[in-house]
Amino acid sequence: MKKTRLYQKTLLAVAVGLVTQQASAAGFQLNAQSATGLGRAFAGDAVIADNASSMARNPATMALFDHTAMSLGVETIKTLIDVNEATYNGVAPVDDVDDVGSTSVAPNLHLIVPVNDKFAWGINAYTNFGTKTEFADDYIASEYGGKTDLKSINLGLAGSYRLNQEWSFGAGIDILYGQGTMQRYASNTLAQASSAQLGTTIPAGTALVDVDKADGWAVGFNVGTVYELDENNRFGFAYHYSPKFSAKDDYGQEITLPLPDIAEFSGFHKIKNTKFAVHYSVQWIGWDSFDNIDFDDLDASQSPIVSATSGSNYKKPYQWQDGWHYAIGGTYYMTKAVTLRAGYMYDTSAQDKLTSISVPDSDRQWFSAGIGYKLSKQSTIDFGATYLLGEKVDVTENGAGTTLTATTKADAILLGLQYSHTF
Repeated sequence: MKKTRLYQKTLLAVAVGLVTQQASAAGFQLNAQSATGLGRAFAGDAVIADNASSMARNPATMALFDHTAMSLGVETIKTLIDVNEATYNGVAPVDDVDDVGSTSVAPNLHLIVPVNDKFAWGINAYTNFGTKTEFADDYIASEYGGKTDLKSINLGLAGSYRLNQEWSFGAGIDILYGQGTMQRYASNTLAQASSAQLGTTIPAGTALVDVDKADGWAVGFNVGTVYELDENNRFGFAYHYSPKFSAKDDYGQEITLPLPDIAEFSGFHKIKNTKFAVHYSVQWIGWDSFDNIDFDDLDASQSPIVSATSGSNYKKPYQWQDGWHYAIGGTYYMTKAVTLRAGYMYDTSAQDKLTSISVPDSDRQWFSAGIGYKLSKQSTIDFGATYLLGEKVDVTENGAGTTLTATTKADAILLGLQYSHTF
């Protein structure tokens, strides 16, 4: 009985360690609010207000609308993730993995309704966190590979108030729904290591983590302001508070992790007597608050892995750092019907010393372009595209007596299409 309890507790410790290493994927921030913003690398998006999607970045921009406005769009994200030069428990070579990424689809919807020349309200739905990677079943280091599929949906309700010709303010409530699947299995090497080091064997193929569609809800808020120098020059600032997020699996086990607060400053300047405008943004993402993940076993009696450790609570420390986005872009109003956009963003990594092969992170560069076409006076269709270029990162992962080192590189292709209409 003592060995059985040791075996079950060991499995739980391994599972917690691997879940928390891979749960950093929830920190992979998505910018999927609009195809318009995608086409300019989201430079100036907290103040431009060229369609209803602006409320997702700054609720105060709703005060800039004179008519009811609606935007409906979709963004596809193709991640290109390579794992090369790997060594597993000191043995090389390990086969290179050329692509463990995937293609995800993220829809968005935004509606702004002015009440009068002072007040406006709006609702929206979009996604702001998510990632998906999947290694082959026969990957040699299966405790570090497996499947990770994490996504969130943000449902928002906001209002704005125009104080005067210069100042406008806004605030909103964010209701977040998240869902995640994480699966990790013991490799042959892990089985041998557990027997040698722990005196009990974790059989190869044992499910260390088998969480299927764990989900949960959380509530946050956002506030913002816009300052207008004149019709061609304005600045915007917005702050989004993100709560701690809890997800529960079918066994009643709960994982709690803090999401980052986000602050953004943007500027927009249309050059007088020209068809050009320049715009920019600086965004801070508070990943430093990601200090640990709590794993609370609420009802482990149903789990074949952790049945002997009901009621336990675990915390895994992290060494995260705040992230920054620096974006600059330009808009060319080519004709009354055609608008061209371009932008560049430098995006710093949230991960520092703790890294992962399943969802690698690095500093990134965004190269973006887009086009808008007016179908009529009230209707516009926009297309945006971005190539996201990541850096090579040396990764080391440890768990239950095994060690994997590798070099990872993560790029992405993002495409967005959006329809906007004013009433």
